[in-house]
Amino acid sequence: MSETHDITAMADMFDVICPMHLLVNADQTIAHVGPTLAKLSTGGPPKGRAFFDMFEITRPSRLKMSHAIFTETSTRVHLRLRHARDVKLQAIVAPAPMAGMHIVNLGFGISLRDAVRRFHLNSSDFAPTDLAVEMLYLVEAKSAAMEASRKLNRRLQAEKAVAETQAYTDTLTGLKNRRAVDHILQRFLAAGVGFALMQLDLDFFKTVNDTRGHAAGDYVLQQVARILREETRALDEVARIGGDEFVLLFQGNVDETLLTSIAERIISRVQEPIFFKGDTCTISASIGIAPVRAGTVLTAQQVFANADLALYASKENGRGRYTVFTRALRRKAQIKKAEDAQKDASDAA
Repeated sequence: MSETHDITAMADMFDVICPMHLLVNADQTIAHVGPTLAKLSTGGPPKGRAFFDMFEITRPSRLKMSHAIFTETSTRVHLRLRHARDVKLQAIVAPAPMAGMHIVNLGFGISLRDAVRRFHLNSSDFAPTDLAVEMLYLVEAKSAAMEASRKLNRRLQAEKAVAETQAYTDTLTGLKNRRAVDHILQRFLAAGVGFALMQLDLDFFKTVNDTRGHAAGDYVLQQVARILREETRALDEVARIGGDEFVLLFQGNVDETLLTSIAERIISRVQEPIFFKGDTCTISASIGIAPVRAGTVLTAQQVFANADLALYASKENGRGRYTVFTRALRRKAQIKKAEDAQKDASDAA
């Protein structure tokens, strides 16, 4: 009776200070388990079961014999539950005051986090002086903080991407803007690839704005943007660079026949009447095309200047047409510039 009382008193004490302990009888059956360890058990109460029906020794190998763990005490032993082999435990075995009995005190070690989640443990399942749960809370807090930081970074990256997209987008038409064209053009020139720049101005657009209002003008610009997207490939770049000016960039040594065919289709579609709130808006498109062969050394300013000369020729020749840049256009422009300078000098004299 006295020994039973002693076992009960000792068990009660260890339930508080070592809630993951168990008492093992001389015949290696379990006499008592702590409250936390009891939560890990399946198949009925652990009391009375053989120790090795519940646990399997994994390290050290010399202790894998069923009796060795109780003869070589004070050695750290690695165990796992037989019904949950992925739950790894560490244990220290020590003789109990009662003859033939042993105390086995267990801990989760590095598997603490998984065990807490799996068996729904909390701070009350550990000894008040055990810092394991506090360390777990710190790890969880750090993980939560890192996840919050990752989410914030993802959100900032998404917002940055949106801001960059907006910075390169014309808000009215959804096309790219002049900044985007400059960026793409510099990339083409740096890579030395062939490409073509098509510059388009709308003829009589000012008349639409003046007579139909700016709402009608905005609608016309949006319809022209739609046409340009429909008449180009997904890999081509379409931009509105200001007012009624548009730019199309075609990557690759684009055949001149293909470029002129695209220009003809655009001109044909743009000159069709556009209806806005019962009013008819009539415009046309003048286009200048500046092809750039692979390996040609030019600046962005020179490419635009060539397209401008071709566009000016289209307007000068009656509008609603396209012109492909040639060196003859540049010579003609240089001659005209010299004549104008000479005329200005004569007038000044």
